[in-house]
Amino acid sequence: MILSQSTQALEYAARTISNGGLIAFRTDTFYGLGADPLSRLAIRRIRQLKCREETKPIILLVSDYDKVAHFIRKPSELFLSIANRYWPGPLTLVSNARPELPEELTAGSGTIGLRLPDDDDVRSLVRACGGALTATSANLSGDLPARTATDVEAYFPSGIDLIIDDGEVTVLQPSTVLDLSGPEPRLIREGAISRKGLHETLRELGMALT
Repeated sequence: MILSQSTQALEYAARTISNGGLIAFRTDTFYGLGADPLSRLAIRRIRQLKCREETKPIILLVSDYDKVAHFIRKPSELFLSIANRYWPGPLTLVSNARPELPEELTAGSGTIGLRLPDDDDVRSLVRACGGALTATSANLSGDLPARTATDVEAYFPSGIDLIIDDGEVTVLQPSTVLDLSGPEPRLIREGAISRKGLHETLRELGMALT
């Protein structure tokens, strides 16, 4: 089922997520697959749908700053400084996950990646669905990201309970992923926020980027 972005679509999405279902929606970057991050079965469905490796953790979107503590054991001062500088925005921050999170979500890494999107519609959807959603890209692993709802439907003619059509994405790059779980910040993926920009920010904070 495809529904245009609307109050009705948000209500349907919230019911779908609470019942353990899967949705596809436009994130602040590309279209993503959304599920309750605490539902082991829903996360397994995503992995099966995408043919995603079991060793790759799944990134989450949060609707508000206060949701961070639900997923990260103890945000470091560096995490908070970087988040305050770049959030809302296309920067995914990886930190140590709370131990009760499903292993299906963290892939046994002990870490979790979070992003607070700079998009009111996306944050409203995530908030309606409980404040956090998985946001792995809506494509088969290794294929190009879906830019429209019809792209999602072409990739997955079955297996998704609801696709929310919020138009074609306008971004050209995915989020940047910065790992803050270790002793030194580590750039996992350069995207919308450049390595140079992060390097300068971290230098101001007395840290080096690896």
